Amino acid sequence: MTTPPPACTVVVPTYNRTGLLRHTLDSLCRQQLPDGDRFEVVVSDDGSTDDTEKLVTGYRDRLDVRFFFQEDEGYRVARARNVGIGHARADVCVFVDSGVILHSGALAAHLAAHRETSAPTAVVGYVLCFNEGNEDGQEILDSLDLADPDASFAEFTAAGRWPDIREDYYERYGEDLDALTAPWLMWWTCNASASTALLRGAGGFDEAYRSWGAEDVDLGYRLRTAGARFVLRRDAAALHVPHPKSYEDNMRSAALNYRYFADKFDTPVAHLVPDTHFHEIEDVLRSRGLADGEPTERFGTVVRPIDLMDAERAAPPTVARGDR
Repeated sequence: MTTPPPACTVVVPTYNRTGLLRHTLDSLCRQQLPDGDRFEVVVSDDGSTDDTEKLVTGYRDRLDVRFFFQEDEGYRVARARNVGIGHARADVCVFVDSGVILHSGALAAHLAAHRETSAPTAVVGYVLCFNEGNEDGQEILDSLDLADPDASFAEFTAAGRWPDIREDYYERYGEDLDALTAPWLMWWTCNASASTALLRGAGGFDEAYRSWGAEDVDLGYRLRTAGARFVLRRDAAALHVPHPKSYEDNMRSAALNYRYFADKFDTPVAHLVPDTHFHEIEDVLRSRGLADGEPTERFGTVVRPIDLMDAERAAPPTVARGDR
């Protein structure tokens, strides 16, 4: 009898993070899917020099997991995720970063969102404990029950501790992301999913991004352009395990990538991205009556810095690895 294909492919890029990756794989072992459903895992290694492959191999008795390695040529997380998309055997790809712990019902929630409609769909998962500069990192670690993370999900949610940093966006605009002009701003691949066919049709991640930031926003933008509906699923919940990072370095890298993004798409909303906080962009679009992709002339007759193209913004930079 032929084994049916998995219901979803979980794509996990990694680089020298066996400790964090272990948390992610452990959480995948706890997933509870509807009867008849199964999932596969693709770990895509961006050139690790530690024992990442050995760690992954040790889970093969508990997970349908495959390991792919690419040589270390600097930060290539976009290519690593594309490897996962290319090898996916399921109709849905779920993206999870190393060190992200999924609630036991997270994959079922991702799948439910895709099955509720025949329309191409991009799902925004919920992420607790995500911090930009490892603030509260030790307190989160001290409070997190790694043996029973579902209990920590319940505890943190009930107490309102370390909610998703996008909560302000949801409170401002509501949770019907598909009613917004730029819902792709919230599609972050620490916990997100989309149709595999849609991802491939959109060309996958832009591998020109060679430093931290914006490669997921870029793909989200193209998914929206291709007609995807965007859905927030709070029950597709995850918890971001704190780890050392540099907020300043990440923001410096992201700022340069946002410039590349703006020049690449050259639409009114794309030109807002470099200099406008993500949580404010929808307000700007509404206040000016702009829709994505409309001519820049709709901004009016006054030429403002945000409308100008900078000849020096030719390509995203290749800098330090940052967070992946």
